[in-house]
Amino acid sequence: MTIREASAEWQGTLKEGSGRLLLGSGVFEGAYSFPSRFENGPGTNPEELIAAAHAGCFSMALSAILGSADHVPVHIRTVAKVHLGATAAGPTITRIELETRADVPGLEPEEFQRLAEAAKTTCLVSRALAGVSNISLKAELIPSAALAEI
Repeated sequence: MTIREASAEWQGTLKEGSGRLLLGSGVFEGAYSFPSRFENGPGTNPEELIAAAHAGCFSMALSAILGSADHVPVHIRTVAKVHLGATAAGPTITRIELETRADVPGLEPEEFQRLAEAAKTTCLVSRALAGVSNISLKAELIPSAALAEI
């Protein structure tokens, strides 16, 4: 099976230090710090990368499920919002919200909802994040022209 890799470097203390995240493919490298992770400081953070991975995985899973049901999507756009909160165990991903909009000609909204829920359940990243107690999904059919405006 395929192995994916990423690396992180950190220098300094937790609050004053800083680091860099690098994807093994080399297509992304970014700075991260305490402020970028726990406040609204510049840079990226692990949770943002989890959100990107979840949105990408879900979109591909939805495309596969739609295709296997003989529905060809024109366009799928998914946003994942990873909520970082405090628990007795410390900082924790407490919730993930998936919001997807897709243009799938000839598909009824009820069937789209059912297939989107199946994609949420079978998506590799959803399964990897099974420890997150609340992963919600909002799915909406919308023409591609309207997607460009979002």
